[in-house]
Amino acid sequence: MALSSTIINLLLYFLSFNFYSPFVVAVDENKTKPSFCHNQFQSVLVRNWVDGVEREYIEGLSGEFGSVLPMEEKKARRLPAVLSNPLNGCTLPSSKLSNSIALSARGDCEFMEKAQVSQSGDAAGLLVINDEEDIFEMMCSENAVNIMIPVVMIPASGGKQIKESIASKGKVELLLYAPISPVVDVSVVFLWMIAVGCVILASIWSEYIACEQHCDPYQGMTACAIALISRVSRNCRNHTVKLPLFGDATVLSIVVFPLCLAFAIFWVVHRHASYSWFFQDFLGICLMINVLQLARLPNIKVAAVLLSCAFVYDIFWVFISPLLFHESVMVAVARGKNSGGESIPMVLRLPKLIDPWGGYNMVGFGDVIFPGLLISFAFRYDRANNKGFKDGYFLWLTIGYGFGLFLTYVGLYLMNGHGQPALLYLVPCTLGTLVVLGKVRGELRMLWDYDENASLSRPPGGA
Repeated sequence: MALSSTIINLLLYFLSFNFYSPFVVAVDENKTKPSFCHNQFQSVLVRNWVDGVEREYIEGLSGEFGSVLPMEEKKARRLPAVLSNPLNGCTLPSSKLSNSIALSARGDCEFMEKAQVSQSGDAAGLLVINDEEDIFEMMCSENAVNIMIPVVMIPASGGKQIKESIASKGKVELLLYAPISPVVDVSVVFLWMIAVGCVILASIWSEYIACEQHCDPYQGMTACAIALISRVSRNCRNHTVKLPLFGDATVLSIVVFPLCLAFAIFWVVHRHASYSWFFQDFLGICLMINVLQLARLPNIKVAAVLLSCAFVYDIFWVFISPLLFHESVMVAVARGKNSGGESIPMVLRLPKLIDPWGGYNMVGFGDVIFPGLLISFAFRYDRANNKGFKDGYFLWLTIGYGFGLFLTYVGLYLMNGHGQPALLYLVPCTLGTLVVLGKVRGELRMLWDYDENASLSRPPGGA
């Protein structure tokens, strides 16, 4: 009964924390195109300045007709922006477009007609504003003509921003280019270090930092802060006061909790800011440390059930769900596709450092927590059985976790950014390592049926 209860509780943690980072899917069209179509779609970065002050860049998509944009910013031209007149861009403009980038609204005529009209007005490029936030591929028409200017579609929000700036008589300048993301961004290395470091810290937390804090009714950041302060000054926990409705509470918790709450509220309010990743990661690390103190694997029998379920679950929602739902459900949830762009903040994320497109590298909380449950069990097992680093399991499982996370990123890049189920790599590299080592050392049966409470009741070195 106790085993069943443990498995059910751990599975509930699993369903709560197993989230994944979004990815970009490349599209390959294999169709016969008219001769004037260059048969190449480009993801376009639109930098824009208003009266010399740069605004947030806009992402667009070039048509399969028109000139190809340069991949390097230094080879692109910074040109003034003007609105097509009429705005639909379907008839010859009443104002000059020479040496400028024209903005046109979607509709009333084909995209190639708009491009031809802008080209006849001597425009240097054309931005087509979609009436929605999604952008799609502008295909060649059957009556293709030779378009010698770049044609790019941008979403409604970006077009509105530029239109309002022009309408307010501001001097708007645009620069269009199609940069290529680097194969590897150095932020991946730092994210790997954070994930591995979080697993190690959570595993040793109870032993070296908060060995007497298991039963404290605090969560997340508050629990971590109180544990750290109490480790430095144990007397801080001795001063208590009685609060209405809450009963006895330590003075330390009364001081720390409002500060932690303010930290969390600040992140909620500024969660879309460029610096919000730091607050999200800090809160996430504290949460994962706390979870790994509350949810503990008693032996590898439970670990085998939990991680095997996680292994299958991960593969299903990343690789199989697109066959059933026409898209990866995990990716849709992580991107916040159906919630106005609000993604679930259950990931550690770091901004890309050298990618001109910006964005973040991410790792899901579940990819830290579930292997972390096994690694923290290995640490406790080693301590209870007086095992050192070399003859124990904690060191080797930590190395296995780091290697599995490395394989996850290798798979991501080899598959051209296709989202990877991290537990596909992490489960064999952690649970597999423990099983193989236990078998070689003749301790697999002991690990399988291990009773941590019984082990703690025995004196050190006792039989």
